[in-house]
Amino acid sequence: MEKGFLVQSQEIGPNILCLGPPGSGKSMIAKRVPSILPPLTLQEAIETTKVHSVCGLLNGQNRFVRSRPFRSPHHTISDAGLLGGTGQPTPGEVSLAHNGVLFLDELPEFHRSTLEVMRQPLEDGKVTISRAAGSLTFPAEFMLVAAMNPCPCGHYGDLRRECRCSPAQVQKYRSRLSGPLLDRIDIHVEVPAMELKDLAGTSAEESSASIRERVTRAHLVQLQRFSDQGRLTCNARMTPRLLRKHCALDPESMELLKQAVANLSLSARAYDRILKVSRTIADLAGAPKIQALHLAEAVQYRALDRSLW
Repeated sequence: MEKGFLVQSQEIGPNILCLGPPGSGKSMIAKRVPSILPPLTLQEAIETTKVHSVCGLLNGQNRFVRSRPFRSPHHTISDAGLLGGTGQPTPGEVSLAHNGVLFLDELPEFHRSTLEVMRQPLEDGKVTISRAAGSLTFPAEFMLVAAMNPCPCGHYGDLRRECRCSPAQVQKYRSRLSGPLLDRIDIHVEVPAMELKDLAGTSAEESSASIRERVTRAHLVQLQRFSDQGRLTCNARMTPRLLRKHCALDPESMELLKQAVANLSLSARAYDRILKVSRTIADLAGAPKIQALHLAEAVQYRALDRSLW
């Protein structure tokens, strides 16, 4: 008989892939993501605590999970370690990251089979493990944040350092990631190497608390938008029907999207991702409708679609 946790969480946002040379700050960005996400609701905290309790990660001083999890497994992790399993099925890293962030650094270094098994939880928000003793379903509503170099040496496209890789080596390195997996990542963002003047700068930057306020306001807009949709609470999980309803485009924006799809040979799933990201950008800007500038920004966040793949 199938057993499982009750899943009623609020999805927390799009999946992100950071592409840039070593030392550009990809890992630092990933570690800061939980600090700008909306705080855990009580229901989310209870669900997350259940998962961590099953794995024996709680102790006398830490009996309740109060902040969003951040899990960062090494690229040598097995399929069972990522999804869960072994002889007695237990939650894996995707479930331990439930309601939080799963960070996969050096994404192409993971075994391809390990990455491919993530497609189900990325799509469904849960993972089912079947063994002889029975079948267990664990929640896996997480935000995937991944990072990778643009090529084996890491300097492809870097204006300051020469790339030593041949086109064939770059292609082979990037082809470790399948198209279906990349289609499930909403945002591909390029992270260039930082200039010395930026590292030594003293100008005040926007704080995480300030960014979290904007993110929380946008999240509240989405909660209201999907108040009649049950578990669905954010743009990243919109169905095709909801996309047509909430992501209607004016003629200018539609023409821009048609050109992007044709020039970049985008898949239907990438088309949907662009619309969802556009809707989120508009929410962050406080705009009731998607405008051409929101759509153009979303298209720019498909870095791997715009490069030689």
